[in-house]
Amino acid sequence: MALTESQHKAINKYRSKNKAQVQYINRRSVAKNFILKSATQEDIDMLLGCIKQRQEELSD
Repeated sequence: MALTESQHKAINKYRSKNKAQVQYINRRSVAKNFILKSATQEDIDMLLGCIKQRQEELSD
C-alpha cells in the first residue's frame, strides 16, 4: 500500500525531530542484520568481546 502525501510529511517531521532515535534504530538494525546474515565466526568472536566490554562499561 502506497503512503499518502500527509503520511510522508508526518514521517519526515518525526525523523527531523527525533534524529538521535532514528539513528539509534538504524544502527541497531544494521548491526542485527550483519550478525544474522553476514557475520563469520571470527566476526562473532570479535563482537562478543566488544559486547562484554560494553556490558562492563554500562555496569560501572
